[in-house]
Amino acid sequence: MFGIPGKQAVSITDKAAIQIAKLMAKEGNQGLRIGVKKGGCAGMEYTMDYVADVDPLDEVVEQDGARVMIAPMAQMFLFGTEIDYEVSLLESGFKFRNPNVTEACGCGESIKFDESLSI
Repeated sequence: MFGIPGKQAVSITDKAAIQIAKLMAKEGNQGLRIGVKKGGCAGMEYTMDYVADVDPLDEVVEQDGARVMIAPMAQMFLFGTEIDYEVSLLESGFKFRNPNVTEACGCGESIKFDESLSI
């Protein structure tokens, strides 16, 4: 596990917890696994997948019926991130407020991390 003992790797807003719990119940999954992968114009992208089983190496964050698992390779990139769910006139979706991001592309789908965190 990466991070500070006793401190959760990520925080989940109430809106995000409600949305994750709804989707878990609807799909019958164990939770939402969040990771990062190489790609996009800034170099990295977030990944989100609903999963049926919790990997024992995942960092698990639970709140108000929502369960988020953080893939092992993503833990150092996501530490300190707040996961929110926003609804606007044109779109709705999960938003990541990540203090480790040094750059983001214009569309907001691709991110860059401090060079010291590279995989």
